[in-house]
Parts: sequence; structure tokens; C-alpha cells
Amino acid sequence: MRVVSGIQTTGNLHLGNYLGAIRQWVAMQDQGECLFFLADLHALTGNVSPQELANSTIEMAATLMASGIDDRAILFNQARVPAHAELCWILQGTARMGWLNRMTQWKDKAGKNREGASVGLFTYPVLQAADVLVYKATHVPVGEDQKQHLELARDVATKFNTDFEVDLFPLPEPLISKAAPRIMSLRDGSAKMSKSDPSDMSRINLIDDDDTIATKIRKSKSDADLLPDSFDALAERPEAKNLVTIYAALAEREPQSVVDEFAGKGFGAFKPALADLAVSVLAPVRDRLTRLLDDRAAVGAQLAKGAARANALAAPTLKAAQEAVGLQV
Repeated sequence: MRVVSGIQTTGNLHLGNYLGAIRQWVAMQDQGECLFFLADLHALTGNVSPQELANSTIEMAATLMASGIDDRAILFNQARVPAHAELCWILQGTARMGWLNRMTQWKDKAGKNREGASVGLFTYPVLQAADVLVYKATHVPVGEDQKQHLELARDVATKFNTDFEVDLFPLPEPLISKAAPRIMSLRDGSAKMSKSDPSDMSRINLIDDDDTIATKIRKSKSDADLLPDSFDALAERPEAKNLVTIYAALAEREPQSVVDEFAGKGFGAFKPALADLAVSVLAPVRDRLTRLLDDRAAVGAQLAKGAARANALAAPTLKAAQEAVGLQV
């Protein structure tokens, strides 16, 4: 089992990232060989300043390390492993325009300004395919919004293997943890928690102090009704459902057990309990993160160490792909 996953180096990581991806990654370190990368090449498809990109790469690496990613996994930034970009170019001869045109994230991000969007934004899924195929990944942790991109990676792998009559790329399987539900905005239960939301009150950043975490939870949107005795009864109460979901995820419990405990109580009682729980889980992560950011050179050295390990794994796959298409003579 070889697990590969990446995260973009833009903005602060938040509770949704932690519960939806990072905590899964930490657990996966004991389940198989894991490569986790900071997708700084992907970040170039948007508007980002060079200094911001450099700082974000170190800060996000420190956040992952503070959360529990260690030498059991290979942690690196994508740009330090040139095989990602080289294989991407080879695979652009295999991927098809029609496939990329159907990508819903391309449609959403480009909007009505497709002519003004970067080429990189359009071919983003091909680089994602290269990211996982260069390591012959067997499993890729993905959210629901990324499943289509993994399907494209499988299509690219299948077509490449068929076109060049090789058995080079395995078809990676998605890993979608049932214990990592989608975490929604604290201000709008119908919108995903996001670092791009202009309101900082919509999310809990992993760098937030205890008082800020408690304040954001206290002021989070809820409703006036009492909590029911069934989690399913919250289906039409998105903000209430989100807060219960967050509690369950932080406590590593089933949502039904949370409503069993708080049934008949209002959010005046529930929110303080949620705030205490969030602080108890996130404060140690924040404290470790603060210490790591005091020595950014050490974090950079850890990324370089991971990149050396990743380069060694990627090199044979890239060479085999080059040979398959006739680039090795």
C-alpha cells in the first residue's frame, strides 16, 4: 500500500483541513508507505506572490509536522522533485482536451473568464495525475470534490499503459474516510469551511489562540431549537448538523452518540462544551506549530530530506515512462 496526497500551499490551514485530511494522514503513517507533499507547483496556477508562496510552504510544512506527520512518512514540497513536472509533460500527450473540459473544478474556477484563465489551471488535473502516478500510488486520500480528478488520473494511466503497451502505472484507488466528514463554514452550514472565505469568523485556523477558538464557536451560526435524539433529524438544520459533526470528529465519536449526550439541550449548553473540546484538541497542535515556526531553517531541512527520499522513488518511474514513449535512446 503506497499512499500519496498533496495540499496546496496557499493560506493558513484550518479545522476543516485538519479533520478532513491531516488527521487521516497522521493515522495512515502506520498503515502503509506514505508520501505527503506541499503542492507549490499547483499554487502557480493562481495569483500568488513569490514571498507568500515561499512563506506558505514552510508554514504549511510546519503545520503538518505539528499535527503529527513525522519520519514514518515522506514529507516534501513538489518543486523539489522535478519528476512531477517532467512526467506531467509526458502525460499531456496522453490526456485529452475533452476530459479536461469536463472537469467541474475547471468550470467553477475559470467561470466566465475561460479565455483569461491560465493554461496551468486547465491542465491542473494532469499534474495531479503525475503527482500520484510518478510514485505508482495504490491509494489517494481525496475529498468528494476531488474524486473526478482521481478518475482522470486513472483514465490517463489506462490510456498510457494501452497506447504504449506497458504495465507501468497501477490504477490508484480513492481513500475517503468515513470518519472525516465535510466540515462546513461556521457562518453558513451550506458552504464548505474555506481559507478563501473573506470572513475569518467562518473558520477556525490552526494558529488561532484559545480565546479566539472559543469566540468563533460561541458566535457560530446555529438555531433556536433544541438538539433532537436522532442525528438524522438534523438533516434540514445545516448549521446545527455542522456543529454536531465537528464535535463528533474532534472527539472521534459517532455523531449519534453526541446527540444522545446532548438531546433536549440548546446551543447555549452545547457550544461551550464544543469550545472546550476544540481547545483541548487544537491547543497542543498550535503550541508545537509555534515552536516549529521559530526555526524555519529546520523545517526547510526536513523538506529537503523528504525530497531526497521522494526523488529516489520517482526516478525509476520517470525513466520507464521516458523509455515507453521513446525519450530514452
